[in-house]
Amino acid sequence: MRTLKELKVGQSATVVKLHGEGAVKRRIMDMGITKGVVITVRKVAPLGDPLELNLRGYELSIRKADAEMIEIAE
Repeated sequence: MRTLKELKVGQSATVVKLHGEGAVKRRIMDMGITKGVVITVRKVAPLGDPLELNLRGYELSIRKADAEMIEIAE
C-alpha cells in the first residue's frame, strides 16, 4: 500500500482509498480528498510537516499523520 506521505515534491497520484475512522475520515473528505481525485504535492515544509497539496483547483496543507491515511496509485 502506497500512501500520500510517500510522494515527493512535483509528483502526482490518484486517491484509491481513505483509511481512518469516523470524524477523521469525514474531515479528510470535507477537504475534498475523495476516491478518484488527482493530487499533486507542491511543497513540503523543511521538517516534513505539513505537506502542501494541489487538488480540485485549490491548495491544501495537511499533516503527515493525515497523509498516511490516504492510499494512492500513480
